[in-house]
Amino acid sequence: MKTGPPDRKAQAQRAALNALRRAQRAADKAGVKLSDWEGEFLESVTERVKTYGRAFADPEKGGAGEAFSVMQHIKLKEIVAKAKGEPRFPPKRGGGFKRRGAAKPEPDAE
Repeated sequence: MKTGPPDRKAQAQRAALNALRRAQRAADKAGVKLSDWEGEFLESVTERVKTYGRAFADPEKGGAGEAFSVMQHIKLKEIVAKAKGEPRFPPKRGGGFKRRGAAKPEPDAE
């Protein structure tokens, strides 16, 4: 008896819930005190994923098959890094268009 292809939404939901549980367990195991905001973030995102299958409503904020928006994913990574005791680096912003320096004249081949 052959089963059909797996449901991508259900897979994304399970993966998201597992990631949230891993983050919470890592923080508890390491004895790291999460801020009130971080604890509330984990709880609210968990509830939204359980209820709706994803934690955001605007499709422009994340992929179609994803359970987290881009920013939620970044915040979750920051919480996991904090639990592991890794140094936190500020997000890189603004590379933009930069000057590469003055144009250097080519040396004359004499």
